[in-house]
Amino acid sequence: MKKTLQGTTVLHNGVKMPYFGFGTYKVKEGEEVYNAVRTALETGYRLIDTAALYENEEGVGRAIRDSGIPREEIFVTTKVWNSDQGYDSTLRAFETSMKKLNIGYIDLYLIHWAVKGKYLDTWKALVELYKEGRVRAIGVSNFQIHHLQDIMDHFDEIPTVNQVELHPYLTQEELREFCAKHNIKVEAWSPLGRGRLLDLPELKRIAEKYGKTPAQVVLRWHVQNDIIVIPKSVHPERIKENADIFDFELSDEDMAAINRLNRNERFGKDPDHVDF
Repeated sequence: MKKTLQGTTVLHNGVKMPYFGFGTYKVKEGEEVYNAVRTALETGYRLIDTAALYENEEGVGRAIRDSGIPREEIFVTTKVWNSDQGYDSTLRAFETSMKKLNIGYIDLYLIHWAVKGKYLDTWKALVELYKEGRVRAIGVSNFQIHHLQDIMDHFDEIPTVNQVELHPYLTQEELREFCAKHNIKVEAWSPLGRGRLLDLPELKRIAEKYGKTPAQVVLRWHVQNDIIVIPKSVHPERIKENADIFDFELSDEDMAAINRLNRNERFGKDPDHVDF
């Protein structure tokens, strides 16, 4: 049983990464993201996820610097955006993110999407950054099995993490099995299905049983499935509520009931049908 908010999983390169974190997608630059990240850190979150696309790296970095928490205790992820992909442009994009964050180093750098014809050159740049010690770990986001296989066919260095849309309506079991086989950690964005699952009778029934909210039940389901999870909110009470999932454990029966909700239904874009 994963017992604490600050617990970690070990990536295949030996780096420890928190399995529960805070996402910042669509959290506005400035005071909104600053206050949200400060609240998350004060609550005990130690994984903060951002991206060049989110345009809030400066606020994220400022919140981390002002938190009073030693830098090495906070795990920071950012991502290279589609328009910056390619070898040279990825290296430039990385320097831009480093400057905006201004936190000394990046823990995990991801390719945001598998841009056809570019992601192998982008991965080559990430491998170089990793081998130079500029980042502690490298990975990908929104990669399907065939994208991952393509990287593995061309490089010795494979992703440590694949961050994908994942929730009870999209359980991604085949992808999760492939990643487990190759020791690639799976991380869920949109872990609550953009809130669209929280009125489901089955989740409400399970939540009532444990004296928790449907959101807490879904987040606990992720954690017990060994999925790294990064819920987001700008509301302090929700940020704290999301983290309050370490005082109960879902039974095998309830885990199976949530698994059965799968519809292979996406609320975000399909990685194989994205207009780059």
